Amino acid sequence: MSPVEIPSWLKPLYPFSPRSFTTPRGARMSYLDEGQGSEAVLMLHGNPTWSFYYRELAQAVAPRLRSVVPDHIGMGLSDKPQDYPYTLATRIDDVAALVQSLGLTKAHLVVHDWGGAIGFGFATRHPELIGRLVILNTAAFPSPHIPRRIALCKTRGLGTAIVRGANGFAGPAVWMAMNRRKLSVDERRGFLWPYDTWANRVAVDAFVKDIPMDASHPTWATLEAVAAGLAQFRSHPALIVWGGKDFCFNDYFYREWTLRLPQAETLYLADAGHYVLADANTEVVPKIANFL
Repeated sequence: MSPVEIPSWLKPLYPFSPRSFTTPRGARMSYLDEGQGSEAVLMLHGNPTWSFYYRELAQAVAPRLRSVVPDHIGMGLSDKPQDYPYTLATRIDDVAALVQSLGLTKAHLVVHDWGGAIGFGFATRHPELIGRLVILNTAAFPSPHIPRRIALCKTRGLGTAIVRGANGFAGPAVWMAMNRRKLSVDERRGFLWPYDTWANRVAVDAFVKDIPMDASHPTWATLEAVAAGLAQFRSHPALIVWGGKDFCFNDYFYREWTLRLPQAETLYLADAGHYVLADANTEVVPKIANFL
């Protein structure tokens, strides 16, 4: 597939020229690459966002430090193959291959939602490349906690009908993931634009299905291995920025991160939602940019 053309209404919010990379499994990955140098900030999104989530942070960081922001396969402006292996292990492979192709000698991580498991999965494979860490309402370890509405979306029949047929995952996120403020009309359109059809929501559905709740799930072992590797980053400069009004990645996950990375500076925002980078943008974007 050829790169996706960005519509004119989106360009003021997303003023970038995305690049393309072919993953080891042959899919086209879209990514932002702003700034110069072999040292970069690697920003990894989760589900159901895309590089649009990091647009303000990438612009704030790029004048001083290169920013690399991929859209995972099936998400954002990347290809959306219907038969891709949409698993945590594959997503880690994809990110590792992208970083290798760019020749980065150091990567500072910014991770959100399932970008946490993907980012720290990459980090545990290549700890020699990892610099500073920024954690935004995410997890990189197994948990027994899952909201009922997401558990419903995990089911094969009804869950897929909700997520792919009714857009019942990405659609509600544009208001459920916010608390301090409401997204503008174009911000909402921007978050949802890549997921406008059944086919284009294939990876949104697959991301939910790939959440492992017990050892019988194929991704459980991958996630456990990621969790086991977190201890090696206890000496890295780290910043945890957390929205306290997150119904999914709630305070259980926040406390777990403070235990696993006890050296981390923390910014707990009791009134911010899951999309903390968007919900509290005027406060947290400059905070994170300065930290990096």
